[in-house]
Amino acid sequence: MNFELSEEQRIFRDQVRAFAECHLKGGALARAHSGSYPRDIARLMAANGLFGIALPEAVGGQGGALLDSVIALEEVSLACPRSGDVIQAGNFGAIRTFAEYATADQRQRYLKPLLAGEMLISVAMTEPDAGSAVTDLKSALKADGEGWRLSGSKVFVTNSEEADLFLVYCRYGPGVEGIGSVLLERGAEGFEIGRPSQYMNGESWCPLFFDGVYVPPENVLLGRGGFKKQISGFNVERLGNATRAQALGRYCFNQARDYALSRQQFGRPLCEFQGIQWKFAEMEIQLEAARLLLYRAATRAETGLPSAQDTSIAKAMCNLAGHFAANESMQVMGGMGYSADTLVEWCLRKTRGWLIAGGSLEMMKNRIAEGIFERRFSQRPPRAGARAGADG
Repeated sequence: MNFELSEEQRIFRDQVRAFAECHLKGGALARAHSGSYPRDIARLMAANGLFGIALPEAVGGQGGALLDSVIALEEVSLACPRSGDVIQAGNFGAIRTFAEYATADQRQRYLKPLLAGEMLISVAMTEPDAGSAVTDLKSALKADGEGWRLSGSKVFVTNSEEADLFLVYCRYGPGVEGIGSVLLERGAEGFEIGRPSQYMNGESWCPLFFDGVYVPPENVLLGRGGFKKQISGFNVERLGNATRAQALGRYCFNQARDYALSRQQFGRPLCEFQGIQWKFAEMEIQLEAARLLLYRAATRAETGLPSAQDTSIAKAMCNLAGHFAANESMQVMGGMGYSADTLVEWCLRKTRGWLIAGGSLEMMKNRIAEGIFERRFSQRPPRAGARAGADG
């Protein structure tokens, strides 16, 4: 068992680090506080081979491993936390599920511009009454000739204010087996993007409304029975979430470490106080453990997709460790950490969101428990007939 990166992986890591230090670090503060998606950075990353890292070369990707994508996301986030979102969009999010199941025609029309940083794709999954209980979604398709008409709504859609293409989870029929997905372009007739709202971390999201939007047959991604495939692809998105959480925690750790070495109180550097030392020791333990679990999930991925169990463990640990490190780093840095003149406060707000997004911490623990006991635990109340039978 080897816990070290290979020589090839170390070279790749160093190349991405050099790129991020040269092109991204200088504008990190302004980029984080800008309200817009940095499309210029997306195009720059695409031109330097940082989009589609783990996608096959046959579809326009770089042909690397999932761990390569994790390494790139780490290094970029350590130099510019906001640019980590761009790596996420080009490797881990909706683009990965799309590339996995798209037809040759869909890849030609959409994947090429996505991998060039010219388009932005977003996954529309959550609904007002279907968050963690995602299979309760109501957005539905009705047959119309060879195509379909989509009606319903979505909320909390990442990059919804600026995305060009949406991968929409929807129903072809009742039950889990009736769930699939379609591709919807911005500006389609009957597709309305509502007024933006803002999260605590400063990002905006818009509600999406579908009023009989026509979906041609060539824009169906997955038909009936596609839900399990979509969720398996979504595990990659969760690893992107986990990677950014861990990396932003490490970013804050690094900022606080430099501060503790230089800042003096009572005639001594902060790092000489045992209370401060213990904070850093605790952060280091959690961040290192999180990173190892993250790497394990990425390297044990079968057919390019990580298992639900490995993903849930890695995401839960990385979310907790990243937020803990950001919070403790702010405490170490005091008013400077709390100030918008550093990115520690921004990272704290960002890491807090990942404890919810992409599968809440509680849902990850439920999934982990299912793996432990090798059985499913439904979160739904027992059916009346089943309860009566049990009582009898």
